[in-house]
Amino acid sequence: MSVGLLLAGVVLLALGAYLGPYTYATSTPGKLTVETCTVDYKHRSTSSSSSRKRTKTKWCYGTFTATDGSVKDLNAELRSDSLHQRGEEIDALKTGETSYQQDSGWVGSIALGCAWWFGALIPLALGLLCTTTGFAFGGTSDFNRAKQAVAPGLLSTVFTLLAVGAIGVVLSLLVMFFA
Repeated sequence: MSVGLLLAGVVLLALGAYLGPYTYATSTPGKLTVETCTVDYKHRSTSSSSSRKRTKTKWCYGTFTATDGSVKDLNAELRSDSLHQRGEEIDALKTGETSYQQDSGWVGSIALGCAWWFGALIPLALGLLCTTTGFAFGGTSDFNRAKQAVAPGLLSTVFTLLAVGAIGVVLSLLVMFFA
């Protein structure tokens, strides 16, 4: 169990680096000139059989032109946060051969990476606790035995890592939302 938590933390760290700064640094900045925007409705079932939730995804289609003029794609599609009128230009990033995303700038990409990195502290802290004490989330008796095996300061270190991880995720998401 402890190895799984530690591996999950390392994977989250790698995802933070890849989805945040790396994707931004290796993408091609430009503008998408909107031809049309649509809304896709998808139904997802909930625990109640009588009600179904509907999710809306907004897509804008048009021509992507790189800022430096090196790339022009006449059939670009972009998941958008709002519907745009024909002819409007949206700041966009070409992140792959045919994938695009809205450009939130360096601040947004670093905040995204930080959210993943702070989120990684949570499984890493729990993995540290499990590895050093043998605690395996097996109930009260496991916790009492693990508490006796804790070295001085370890529990406060684990709680500090958990608190920093949770607060860091919340603050990073707020920065992403307002950036």
